[in-house]
Amino acid sequence: MADKPDKSEAGDLATTESDLTISVPENLSIVVDLPPAPAPEAPEDEVAVAIDDVPVNPGFVASPTEPNTMSVAIVASRLATGPTATQQHDEPEIPPLPGSDPFSQSRRDRLRGEHSQQPEPAAMLTADRLLEVNRKTRPGPEGGWQRFVYGVTFHTVNLGDSAKVRARKELDHRIQKAFEGGTRFVPVLTRKGGVGKTTVTTLLGMALADAREDRIVAIDANPDRGTLSERVTKQTRATVRDVVQKAPSIGGFTDFSALVSRDETRLDILASDTDPLLSEAFDENDYNVVADLTARFYSIVLTDCGTGIVHSVMRATLQRADSVVIVSGGSVDEARLASETLTWLEANGYGDLVRNAIVALNTATQGTNLVKLDEIESHFRSRVREVVRIPYDPQLAAGSVVSYKDLKPLTKQSARTLAALVVEGLPTNRG
Repeated sequence: MADKPDKSEAGDLATTESDLTISVPENLSIVVDLPPAPAPEAPEDEVAVAIDDVPVNPGFVASPTEPNTMSVAIVASRLATGPTATQQHDEPEIPPLPGSDPFSQSRRDRLRGEHSQQPEPAAMLTADRLLEVNRKTRPGPEGGWQRFVYGVTFHTVNLGDSAKVRARKELDHRIQKAFEGGTRFVPVLTRKGGVGKTTVTTLLGMALADAREDRIVAIDANPDRGTLSERVTKQTRATVRDVVQKAPSIGGFTDFSALVSRDETRLDILASDTDPLLSEAFDENDYNVVADLTARFYSIVLTDCGTGIVHSVMRATLQRADSVVIVSGGSVDEARLASETLTWLEANGYGDLVRNAIVALNTATQGTNLVKLDEIESHFRSRVREVVRIPYDPQLAAGSVVSYKDLKPLTKQSARTLAALVVEGLPTNRG
């Protein structure tokens, strides 16, 4: 006979069974105060689907012997194909990158025969592109020692050009920048006379004409009896007044070339009127007639402006200008007046021309030896793109005909540097 449990054991067993049979009230609720946690939000452009809320019975437990399968409805909220209208409105508009030059293919690409996406101009058919570099087509070196070695080795050893020659050719390449789409206008101006404005115009025009293959013309638009035509050998007595009067009958370059003087560098110069009264009568409309004619035949037009910066010709000149050259002397008042010229241009809406301007600092004027040229240069470099010093040259100081080939090497180098900087500031393409 099995032993019966004693009363204590029976009591414990009853308690245990009663504990197991205690049921939790259905309306029991426990409240716990917790700080609200921020709900994670996925970016809208990354959300592809959303899960619908399905009510779940917390008291339901699946039986291990009868597993139940729960299905969750997944509904596509939207296709993440792009930003919403709100995003398109909020996101800042990014301007497109400027289009690249359609003719800026590398030499390697051109040698492969890869063609441009746009029709190429005739200027693209250069010798560097078309000729194979070999012993027959490679040019001989320039320079004493390099040329000697090239000769004694029967053209088998080519050391290349000297450093001086390479620098000269590199400057030539900068000056020879090609343009598309019309004539470029470059006025040379300042508010003070006698600082070498006509001299700088002459040097700039000669340097451009000597290095470039296209046509260059310099117009004397000085209403105070300009002297630009006296810097070259005169071949005609015609002036800007004759061009205005004969404009309807000028049909081609042959007709126009009879009204200009040409020097050894192929620079054409159109003289101003010798009569002061007629010079003063040369106004904005007359300049536009002359400028329209020169734009038919020339790639670059230089304008030697007068000191009357408020003259009507100045307005027409600046409206056409692609870049400007400001001439300053080497004295205190000359530098100050040149700087005031920049201020006047900025105040009258030509700030872009000022930032792209070149200052030609003529060091041949009086007082140059008494001032700190470095300080003048430092001032102008804070306002314009570049500054070029024009040195003293006896041929220029004479105020007569200028022979470009007889200029001092430093003078010619300064003129070529000025020409290269001016050309680099001109737009390559114009619609």
